[in-house]
Amino acid sequence: MARKPNYRADRIERDRAKAAKKAKRSEARAEKSARAKGILPEDADMPDNGADPEQTATADTADTPEPDKTPE
Repeated sequence: MARKPNYRADRIERDRAKAAKKAKRSEARAEKSARAKGILPEDADMPDNGADPEQTATADTADTPEPDKTPE
């Protein structure tokens, strides 16, 4: 049996998808414009040129010596 149409809910869902798509395009346009003006670097969305933040954090902490753990 076919489902009963819910026009209002369907319209709300379409409008939500359309607004999300429009916002995504607007953000991409703004980012492209900023890069063209020289405000943003080319790799603004990729921290450390694609390096994994967890690996860099563990590498930074491995170089530091641990404090003395002597009881008083």
